[in-house]
Amino acid sequence: MTELNPRETQVAIKYLKDFFEKKLAEKLNLIRVSAPLFVTPESGLNDNLTGVEKAVSFEMRKYNEKIEIVQSLAKWKRFALKWYGFNIDEGLYADMNAIRPDEVLDNIHSIYVDQWDWEKVIRKNDRTTDYLVNIVKDIYDVFKETETYINSLYSNNFTKKLPEDIKFITSQELENLYPNETPEKREYLIAEKYGAVFVSKIGQPLDSGKPHGTRSPDYDDWNLNGDIIFWNPTTNAVLELSSMGIRVDEESLRKQLRIAKAEERKTLEYHRRLLNGELPFTVGGGIGQSRICMFFLEKKHIGEVQASVWTEDILEECRENNIFLL
Repeated sequence: MTELNPRETQVAIKYLKDFFEKKLAEKLNLIRVSAPLFVTPESGLNDNLTGVEKAVSFEMRKYNEKIEIVQSLAKWKRFALKWYGFNIDEGLYADMNAIRPDEVLDNIHSIYVDQWDWEKVIRKNDRTTDYLVNIVKDIYDVFKETETYINSLYSNNFTKKLPEDIKFITSQELENLYPNETPEKREYLIAEKYGAVFVSKIGQPLDSGKPHGTRSPDYDDWNLNGDIIFWNPTTNAVLELSSMGIRVDEESLRKQLRIAKAEERKTLEYHRRLLNGELPFTVGGGIGQSRICMFFLEKKHIGEVQASVWTEDILEECRENNIFLL
């Protein structure tokens, strides 16, 4: 097995992204749209992620107006589906680029985020666990097709890493399985065992009193969401590839804003329209582009497949381990 050099890696990144994007659009019936790099704070369209991250902002100097760089497009996409007149079972995806200055840098975390953000119109009665499971299976099929494709192009470079099926488990079942471990350790253990796992129902407190992970209260329904995680044999660690879910309806939005003590958001345009029943029911998520490349191209550091900024100690460690950062 031979490792790709930096120039060959850049070529492989293009092959991989083009293939995955095309297959994802075909599988979920999505079209590509242009997406904003920034939004106004008062629109309520920016993603609060776990609820504590502060968006990068700047001022349009000639107009004295504050603008925020998007942290994801979770809310904007739902608006866009209505603006553009999408019908049930139709959807969109966009290349999302963001800056997340609160990230703690390591081999899978960068302040630069690049992902495919996708969203699809569904029926109200599609807001079920069964529907979510089927969507996850469709996306997992795209992952497997992508692995077959890239491995066929580089038969002397990469190995088969994905199992035939993805394992489904709720965050409560995972806590019950490993009650004395942290959520991070639980994901490590379950991913190592099964290779590919969808951990669902993230956001609400578990029997232990603590949630498996934090989620913003105003886009995913905490009972109908989850993360796709893989075991990465290149780094001997778990790797989250996608966070996704069926989006909140009026009832779940009210409930989750109350739990999160964020009811003041009801006055923002996005939340007001959702509570008035003016937005479609949707399912959607984000899929990390650089993480997909890191996984399938068997790179040890995300900086090998994206150009970002790193601290001097990270740069030195990579030099010592012959890791070439773009």
